[in-house]
Amino acid sequence: MYLLELGGEDDVFAAREARSAATGVDRIAPGLAVARGIVPERVRGLAYTHRASELLGRGDADLASACAVLEAAAIDRTGSVAVRATDVHGSSGVRTERAERELGQILFDRGFAVDLEEPDHLLRVVFSEGTVEPGETTTVPEFGEDHGAHESHEHGGDNDALEADGADGDDRADVRVSVCALGWLAAESVRDFGTRAPTDKPFFQPGSMDPLLARAVANVAGARPGATILDPMCGTGGVLVEAGLVGANVIGTDAQAKMADGARENLAHFLETDEPSPTGVSRGSWHVGRGDATRLPLVDDAADGVIFDAPYGRQSKIDTHRLEDLVSGALAEARRIAPRAVVVADRSWIEEARTVGWELESAFERRVHRSLTRYVMVLERPADSN
Repeated sequence: MYLLELGGEDDVFAAREARSAATGVDRIAPGLAVARGIVPERVRGLAYTHRASELLGRGDADLASACAVLEAAAIDRTGSVAVRATDVHGSSGVRTERAERELGQILFDRGFAVDLEEPDHLLRVVFSEGTVEPGETTTVPEFGEDHGAHESHEHGGDNDALEADGADGDDRADVRVSVCALGWLAAESVRDFGTRAPTDKPFFQPGSMDPLLARAVANVAGARPGATILDPMCGTGGVLVEAGLVGANVIGTDAQAKMADGARENLAHFLETDEPSPTGVSRGSWHVGRGDATRLPLVDDAADGVIFDAPYGRQSKIDTHRLEDLVSGALAEARRIAPRAVVVADRSWIEEARTVGWELESAFERRVHRSLTRYVMVLERPADSN
């Protein structure tokens, strides 16, 4: 088993992205999840998971419990060690410096050398208290139902442990938890997103998606070495940059020549180099052209995943289509070209997606600021479709 340290802002969405790098993901506390297995190189490319550690044990969110877990644990490692402790959102009140000292002393007493600078093994200790909503097991609500604009909702998981007794669907109560988890660090995500802020790219337009969300939706769509990801409304190419940096080959189109040219500039800047990506994989190849998202010159099943950030109504310039026709046509084309699509928008397009034959796998709401909430739909083509 592995311990996943999530970003801490939106655990349901973070857990969904983590499924691109791990199996059996199950949230256990605010900011924490466990997984049955991980692919370390994919963990390096996650946006909303910071670390994955080989789980050593877990207990209550207090120092005495952490010490008891470590004292009882079987440790089959040799070499030097260090301890790093975190209290998620300060929820447990545990003094992390004291925790590091006392847990380090236990390891020292068990014969390990302590090296705080370059240890052979790093023990992660995470304390967390709070509530965990049963997001993976709830029925997906329609956007616009009565819930906070900043919440996320997902279905499709097997998180039965979080179900409240006698409850069904959205009526299940949140679960109060107190958790301390210990694990040997196995992989960390590369936190270089600040180097690709939209305003710092060679080509910038207002409204560009930030690289954290762009990386996350690319991962959910299936971006990885050897995969092909299409963005038929690529804009400045931000999503394609992030998909390419985790090894996917990317294809982009945009109806506006200016945007297609700008996307080429950005993709060339970030992907046209023989140096490995910061995530450690080879950068994907890229192709961008001007095109209509409702009529793409691509064969059926040309891609493994499609992502598009739908135009935002009044702020969008759409020369040839009504917005509704554009999105519906793009959804139909996406279903022809790939088995999965991730759609980001400022409103719900669920009914349009269902009309053209998509099934909704999960849905999220990502609050950007007071006047903008991004809706994220993860769509799957039915297995029995032609």
